[in-house]
Amino acid sequence: MILRIFLSIAFICWIAGHAATPAWSQDVRADLSAFPKIDPEMDWPWWRGASRNGQSIGKKAPVELGEKQNLLWKVPVPGRGHSSPTVIGNQVLLLTADESAKKHVALSFDRISGKQRWSKELNNGGFPIKNHSKNTEASPTFACDGERLYISIFHHEAIWLIALSLEGEKLWEQKLGSFSPRMFEYGYAPSPQLYRDSVIVSFEYDGPSFIVAVDRATGQEKWRTARRNAISFSTPVIASNEGKDYLLISGMETVSAYDPTTGIPIWSTPGTTNATCGTMVWDRGIAFASGGYPKPETIAVDIQTGQEKWRNNQKCYEQSILASDGYVYALTDAGVMFCWSGSDGKEMWKKRLSGPVSASGVLSGGNIYWANEAGTLWVIKANPQKYEEVSKNQIGEESFASPAICGGQVFLRTATTSPKGRQEFLYAFGSK
Repeated sequence: MILRIFLSIAFICWIAGHAATPAWSQDVRADLSAFPKIDPEMDWPWWRGASRNGQSIGKKAPVELGEKQNLLWKVPVPGRGHSSPTVIGNQVLLLTADESAKKHVALSFDRISGKQRWSKELNNGGFPIKNHSKNTEASPTFACDGERLYISIFHHEAIWLIALSLEGEKLWEQKLGSFSPRMFEYGYAPSPQLYRDSVIVSFEYDGPSFIVAVDRATGQEKWRTARRNAISFSTPVIASNEGKDYLLISGMETVSAYDPTTGIPIWSTPGTTNATCGTMVWDRGIAFASGGYPKPETIAVDIQTGQEKWRNNQKCYEQSILASDGYVYALTDAGVMFCWSGSDGKEMWKKRLSGPVSASGVLSGGNIYWANEAGTLWVIKANPQKYEEVSKNQIGEESFASPAICGGQVFLRTATTSPKGRQEFLYAFGSK
């Protein structure tokens, strides 16, 4: 009798726990079977997280964040960069740049204490003469397959892809192609994308532009697909729908899908604008993109055919939007929060917050975490019926990097300015 009661209680707790943290459907994220050492609940292995869609599962993260609210640790970060945190096991990884010494550096911090574990110089010299004031020489985010780290960087008028061990040892390095923008000298930003045994990287400028896939273990090129010669900054993303995978990317006045195994085009639809920075998202068979320059536009297309579903004139240029449970959430450049119906674009609500905005939002535990450039981070219920603010937090004075949320923790890179100069910090928030 006692055993039966115990099992009943255990089953109720199991149901409650799973109801609070539902697993992703196959249509939310591409298959992770190629990465058995990644824990999708505890790790944030690459740009936009294990879901590839800016969504996390697992233990709920705190919603009150600040110097005195749920702070686990805070450590200074040398140099400057907009690289977002990558979290794998007990490591938190960032790319940074020493702009005076013209060095790219990989940094690893201990997840528990924040203590720096190792630092690895990746490049010395060859920085471009000019860059956009809102970009940095260290904007791409690390991708990790559980065994190796991958980063794409711009120096010596080329894009380079580097693989490191989890201890910071350089395993291989490949020059992917020339990169020397002249029309718009705004630097480089896309992050590596992992798919099965490949690392996929995009680089687009007013010269020979491509999406390239190389072997994860060796760096040997697998395929190369040309893109139009025009400057854009978006990271491609792998999306899954009804058992088929798509490599999605916006920019060049189009939204496009490719076969991630071969690089062969599947469809291309006129939409967004010439230059975009945000990564596309998808939900319930519909893909969404927003941009950018020189005009504002958000568009929704059928993920299988590319057929347009709807579009509007709202703009998320640098930041990536969110799509979940049939709705799209966007915090525009001007700092206006929107919720639209994913199927037809109907405006559900809008709320003026404060801009400008460059960081992307993350959905965790039913809450959206989204910061503006001034370091104000809102936590908002993902509620399509009304705007529902959970908290408003001030973390630093400058926030361009997007948060990583996994294992009930929030990792955030920000910066402050004092009479001594500008200083970046890496924060970890969680329940103590």
